[in-house]
Amino acid sequence: MSDSESPTSNADPIAFVGGGNMARSLLGALLRGGTVPGAVRVAEPHESAARQLAADFGVQVFADGREAVAGAVTIVLCVKPQIMRSVCESIAPVLAGRRPLILSVAAGLLVEQIDHWLGGGFPIVRCMPNTPSLIGAGATGLFANERVDPAQRTRAESVFARSGLTAWIEREALMDTVTGVSGSGPAYFLLVIEALEDAGVDQGLPRDTARALAIQTCLGAARLAAEDGEAPARLRERVTSPGGTTQAALDALAEGGLRELVARAVAAATARGRELSRELA
Repeated sequence: MSDSESPTSNADPIAFVGGGNMARSLLGALLRGGTVPGAVRVAEPHESAARQLAADFGVQVFADGREAVAGAVTIVLCVKPQIMRSVCESIAPVLAGRRPLILSVAAGLLVEQIDHWLGGGFPIVRCMPNTPSLIGAGATGLFANERVDPAQRTRAESVFARSGLTAWIEREALMDTVTGVSGSGPAYFLLVIEALEDAGVDQGLPRDTARALAIQTCLGAARLAAEDGEAPARLRERVTSPGGTTQAALDALAEGGLRELVARAVAAATARGRELSRELA
């Protein structure tokens, strides 16, 4: 992607509706990439959070979403699924007669639902980032409806690209699977770190040592998988000597049904995403 294709190289207005952690991570990434703070507008109704956003990023902050989205060519909806309908319906009158690019980070909500609440006919990209986006190490799945043109796809991707990896998903139904794999996925690995730490303590290590070793081990394994180029299965085989300590540990994990547990966890998160869209229809 060239700089000329990125919104970070121009002053086209972009508005965030919602100023929580995900919005802050995306704001930070955009500004680091060269987006002009004056081109960014944020709607945040809580006064203390609004003051902090303005102080940290130098962006324009509004209490009312309708003020924030006025004139924006890209609108990022960073609110919880449970309030998305009321937010969309509140800004719909301001958007009537024009069709800015809409990016939604709400889990479970269908593009069709958001489009309906906004009044219909909008180019919309459904986005599923995850919390490591806060440090530029995120993973984001993107799905675009048929009204999103190539330039808008590039613009949508660039909003998330500086927060980590992006991947386009061609069928919206698979966005719930993205939620189950990467959207909720960081919590799975944090649980593994927590379990490794506790296991180390049970075996006699000081807690701070066990935690540091567990964190660095997970970080190192992820970097190895990302940078080596081999499939994770092949990398695992490389470090597993027959009859050795790693083999003994892997045998215990297999006996405990680790693969089946992971499959059930992803399936549960995927199903919950689908339930959200039905509950909030």
